[in-house]
Amino acid sequence: MAEHARPGRWRSGAESKQRILQAARELFGQHGYGGTTVRAIATAAEVDPAMVFYFFRTKQGLFAAAIEMSGDVPPAIESIFAGGLDTIGERIVRTLLENLDKSDRTPLVMLTRSAPTDEQSRALLREFIDREITHRLAAMLGTPDAALRAGMVNVQILGLAVARYIVKIDAIASSSIDDLVAQFGPLVQHCLTGQPTQDP
Repeated sequence: MAEHARPGRWRSGAESKQRILQAARELFGQHGYGGTTVRAIATAAEVDPAMVFYFFRTKQGLFAAAIEMSGDVPPAIESIFAGGLDTIGERIVRTLLENLDKSDRTPLVMLTRSAPTDEQSRALLREFIDREITHRLAAMLGTPDAALRAGMVNVQILGLAVARYIVKIDAIASSSIDDLVAQFGPLVQHCLTGQPTQDP
């Protein structure tokens, strides 16, 4: 008897998961990442919020699933903030490269493939990156120029991603992750914790 019940329970769970994803796509599209709550998504999907966390663990995980971002990305982001400021440059570069190296998709396509429109995809991703990376970096620094420093990090890592995966500049594309971490980690670290440029 139990064996016959299992497929029904599985179908019910799978259907609930799909309703959650559909509601998430619609609400993220309408209200943005910051303006959408897990409770609102659960209500729209007609499930308990606990079921959202059961399937997706965090709001970040749900967002990743909704736009078909690699499920490895949210925990990888958390790993960046798991240590101190003194080694964060290397962690940022290594996390970026390790996750993109094991993806078989161009980074931008990987992140935006299922969003309704390109412009909406870009807007959602900008907000996600701002809230989950840039703002958190700035908060860790707590300096008057923290926002500028975090923005400089974005320039470094976006430039590295474009050079390695999109333009495929040979010297960058053919280098090992360890070599790139050794070269770019200190640059990112300097952006965050180096001495500010002094006015003449």
